[in-house]
Amino acid sequence: MMRFGAAAALLFPRSYETQQWTLPARVIYSIHSVNGRSSLRHKISAMLIAIVLLLAAGAAWAHHSPTAIFDMSKPFTLTGTLTKVDWYNPHIVVYMDAKKDDGSVENWKFESNPPSWFRRVSLAREDFAKAIGQTVTVEGVRAKAGGNYGYLLKITFPDGNSMELVVHGPLNGQ
Repeated sequence: MMRFGAAAALLFPRSYETQQWTLPARVIYSIHSVNGRSSLRHKISAMLIAIVLLLAAGAAWAHHSPTAIFDMSKPFTLTGTLTKVDWYNPHIVVYMDAKKDDGSVENWKFESNPPSWFRRVSLAREDFAKAIGQTVTVEGVRAKAGGNYGYLLKITFPDGNSMELVVHGPLNGQ
């Protein structure tokens, strides 16, 4: 049993000011232990929450604008065979083989918007998948680091339909 004085009188008003209230003891969960220090369980929980928040902040920081990796001032067009489509977050990736002037084949990788963006504009993975093995034309920009890596701005499918991303701001510095 626990004894309460004036504080209990506020919770359980009676006309007797000197009355000592006797209430059954109840377990009350608190951030602090009986001696006023945080329990180890709460310290560990707080550390885990902090770690999760830091990891989430890192993921948000890692997400970038296309201009961080790609040179948006130098668009180019490439025609080749669509070989693969990765329809995963955070960006879809389109792979294609393109013939160079000397007849050799280059493997290209084009990053684009997230799958959710394509779904919002009514374009599904199946729209890309049915074009695998067929000739497509891609308009994009190269990665600043060079290589056969670019950002897909427009793709024209074998049936003539095309999908184009809207880029805010001028390309070619215009």
